[in-house]
Amino acid sequence: MKDHIQRGLTAKRESRYVDFKGKLDLAEPGAWCEIVKDIVAMANSGGGVLLIGLDNSGAPTGCDPQPVLDVDNAVVTDQIQKYTGVHFDGFSISKERKKRHRIAAILVESVPIPIVFIKPGTYAISNKKQKTAFSAGTVYFRHGAKSEPGNTNDLRKVIERQLEVIRQSWLRGVRKVVKAPPGSQVYTFPSGVEVRESASSDARAIRIVDDPDAPAYRKLDYDLTHPFRQKEAVAEINRGFARRTAVNSYDIQCINRVYEMWDKDNLCHCPKFSSPQYSREYVAWVISQYEQDNDFFRKTRETDYEQRH
Repeated sequence: MKDHIQRGLTAKRESRYVDFKGKLDLAEPGAWCEIVKDIVAMANSGGGVLLIGLDNSGAPTGCDPQPVLDVDNAVVTDQIQKYTGVHFDGFSISKERKKRHRIAAILVESVPIPIVFIKPGTYAISNKKQKTAFSAGTVYFRHGAKSEPGNTNDLRKVIERQLEVIRQSWLRGVRKVVKAPPGSQVYTFPSGVEVRESASSDARAIRIVDDPDAPAYRKLDYDLTHPFRQKEAVAEINRGFARRTAVNSYDIQCINRVYEMWDKDNLCHCPKFSSPQYSREYVAWVISQYEQDNDFFRKTRETDYEQRH
């Protein structure tokens, strides 16, 4: 994305990715509407840069960019959200120089889904006249040097950009497989899923090695992830009920048998040579079951009795 700034500083004219503004006085009527329109259009079009302090030919105007540089990013985000309902913060404001003149650069990132205006950007230009920068329900894109309502071709380009992102992601995965040594087995995990110990027969077996360059494997400390023994779990659950009801050790045993808690590693850990340990998620789960059905414990005891007899 930084390449956009460098290309913009050397550009002689505006384009789909570069927008020049001789000055920007955010105190003027309509200034926010116009800058929000350009930022959104650029984000919808794949990203780009707005350069404040350059004329239409890319020459410095000599205006002072400090008021723009002093604007908090959160203020810009709030203005965008005001008209789009989207919390877009994919931009950065930086100080740049061209021919010894200071200018402000607003670098805008691309968005995967086009941002739509939900409120009109209307402002007064005189006592009797108003101007509309954009209307509600419109989607703006960059058409050459202008920010204009989108068309079918713009939407096609959005889809093509996303398909290219997915294709590149797949190719990176394919390259990793191709580079793997002969006989290697490749396993994939959803994003955000961590590898951890499990006693479940369905768990994927892995081998721990001493190679410092191998993928990281973190051994869980069950004293931290599952801090409660049965007595403490009962106390925590009853504390959560605030005297509305109460459970005892027998209720915990019934719950474990009926719902097979020993197969749910995130809730219950069963060491080989000691009593089960329970997580905070276990406590929260039990309390939530009672919140949904006040007969939860009675029904669980009855189900447990039926299953064992």
